[in-house]
Amino acid sequence: MFIDKVKLKLIAGNGGDGLVAFRREKYVPLGGPSGGDGGDGGSIIFAVDTNKSTLLDLRYSKQIKAENGEKGKNNKMHGESKDDVIVKVPLGTIVKDALSNDVIADLATKDAKAVICKGGKGGKGNYHFATARNSAPEYAKLGTEGEKKEVIVELKLLADVGLVGFPSVGKSTLLSMVSKARPEIANYHFTTLRPQLGMVKVKDGYSFVMADLPGLIEGASEGKGLGHEFLKHIERCRVILHVVDMGANDGRDPLEDYEIINKELKDYQYGLSLRPQIVLANKMDLDGAKENLARFKDKYPDVEVYEATTIINEGLDAVLYRLEELLKITPPFPLYESESAKEKVIYKFEAKKDDFKVFNEGNGIFRVEGEKIERLFANVNFEDDESVLRFSRALRKMRVDEALREKGCKNGDRVYIKDYGFDFIDEE
Repeated sequence: MFIDKVKLKLIAGNGGDGLVAFRREKYVPLGGPSGGDGGDGGSIIFAVDTNKSTLLDLRYSKQIKAENGEKGKNNKMHGESKDDVIVKVPLGTIVKDALSNDVIADLATKDAKAVICKGGKGGKGNYHFATARNSAPEYAKLGTEGEKKEVIVELKLLADVGLVGFPSVGKSTLLSMVSKARPEIANYHFTTLRPQLGMVKVKDGYSFVMADLPGLIEGASEGKGLGHEFLKHIERCRVILHVVDMGANDGRDPLEDYEIINKELKDYQYGLSLRPQIVLANKMDLDGAKENLARFKDKYPDVEVYEATTIINEGLDAVLYRLEELLKITPPFPLYESESAKEKVIYKFEAKKDDFKVFNEGNGIFRVEGEKIERLFANVNFEDDESVLRFSRALRKMRVDEALREKGCKNGDRVYIKDYGFDFIDEE
């Protein structure tokens, strides 16, 4: 089964908490703090496996979760860090954030791998916080949370040449003649239900990958027919081979077919119509093919056209040599704007982002939000007075109390950070 798109929930492991502990052996004077560091949580890493050609293994994996790091131990011993979870995917896989649709990773090379969800770091044990003024700290850092993401994993085939055209124009037959691929071939529309890849070897020894895609129809770029599911697999192709049934075997007009398919390519994203394209005039053995070809050349004198009858392997060598020439001079096309704009550096003024925001939710309830605040909050051990005191000092240093007063917060009002609520005490 060919699966080229799945949605997953990824949860990296949390870091283990640091430990508060002291050495109390009878013959160890001034043993001091000895709480060890917590272990790191496992990350979730996507890596290319060239033996895979589909995302079938991920289809029923709704969630992938890494293990949490262990807590620190006595005698300054570290808790165990957990192994990363390696998710193997086919070459050409793209990982996108499900909410923003931003591309997180594009795994387009054989050795590509990317950390999609980073595991949390282990917290430091209390022996790190011993000072001359505080030789017995009863404080240790909590481990940080691992990242959580919902992602869309999408496969976009890596092929040099993409075959496009209406159903039953002979694309599958062409691929079977020039490579060892064996796509299903039959005399009805949409015989090809999934993309087929074949390694084509030209007689001079040059080789390239050709992709046979399910037949397009009018409106494919807007979601009609099967073509909209597979237009994305043309995105990486450097050259397009447009197969046209000049024999008009299905009663369609070859010129109209050519115009419709090119409109679909133009309407689709990533500039598919900008790629070099040559036309294969197929089924030239049928009645009326010569007349249709003459009409085609008369209307499109600048289009490269090669005559062929794929079913008997006639006229294909010239096409393959021309594809070879085009591939040698055509660079890869960037899929994303960021790739094409890497050499440009734009400097612009951006206002400094606030460390936090205060919201008055009414009825004496306030909420404080912000990445820095929430990061500090995640490291507070509310069972440890020293840890709470450190957090309180950090909030005062960031002037959170002043911001709360400006929003109307009064003595005894309730203030929430994430799901934790506390009473506001105005000491002014």
